[in-house]
Amino acid sequence: MTIAKQPRRPSPESGGRAYAQADLDNQRYLNLLGERIRGLRLQHGMTRKTLAGQSGVSERFLAELESGNGNSSILLLRHLARALDVPLSSLVFEGPPPTIGLAHATEFLAHLAPDELNDVQQWLVQRFGQVHSENRRGRIALIGLRGAGKSTIGAALAKKLNVPFFELDRLIEKTSGVPLSAMFDLYGQNGFRRFERSCLDELLAQHTRFVLATGGSIVSESGTFKRLLDSCYAVWLRATPADHMKRVIAQGDMRPMAQSSEAMADLKRILAEREPLYAKADLVVDTSKSVVPSALTAILSAARQSLDPETI
Repeated sequence: MTIAKQPRRPSPESGGRAYAQADLDNQRYLNLLGERIRGLRLQHGMTRKTLAGQSGVSERFLAELESGNGNSSILLLRHLARALDVPLSSLVFEGPPPTIGLAHATEFLAHLAPDELNDVQQWLVQRFGQVHSENRRGRIALIGLRGAGKSTIGAALAKKLNVPFFELDRLIEKTSGVPLSAMFDLYGQNGFRRFERSCLDELLAQHTRFVLATGGSIVSESGTFKRLLDSCYAVWLRATPADHMKRVIAQGDMRPMAQSSEAMADLKRILAEREPLYAKADLVVDTSKSVVPSALTAILSAARQSLDPETI
């Protein structure tokens, strides 16, 4: 058991449309996969029979796969990738194919030593990392584990600053049309992450001033978390595991009491794993002992030099 809400199956009323959308999304992906395999096969001048012979995949199944009607296992796709002399990732990635420039850059970086990669990363940050610096002014994003006080402090902070307050999880529910508890059943982890990134990007495109309460696991998706750090002044609301647990129970979630010792051990492990990521925030505010007014004072005082003067 973990602090995260456990997924449950949605009712037909709330989830029927989402199931249909999920099926459509799956079929589109299978079509894309089939087109990609067929395109690579033709680029290599291979007949379907030749590719079937070299990969060990039957010609009949290969035909179904290329037409979007075959749902292949990862091992079969691995055999096909080897026969086509391409990385497995080039078959299974989602979205448009990478540009030639990106492909060449990725190939170049793959041969660098770890210290050389660090040098390249530092140069990229120095060269391009300031692009979003102005976008951070006027935006405050609260991060931290569930029960840290993000919703309560975020709403009060937004009222104090006279800016809109958003909860990213609620935006995801509104966009997807299903409750968060059903999200992972319908779309899986990757589907949830796509909604999370899409909602964050849309929010950033539409608003230059706001306070945002994020989900506790947003730090686990490196691309989305970097986008957040680049575009917002991030505040980690930190609390002790005991306080996290107590507040979750106070919210009406009694599941932590079912196996309290295991729940607390899981909570401590999750917090320990995420602490180095949460620590990337611009500001850390301990909410274990702080009441809302003192937390607001700490945030406003520390952020005064970084935020838009019109916001403070």
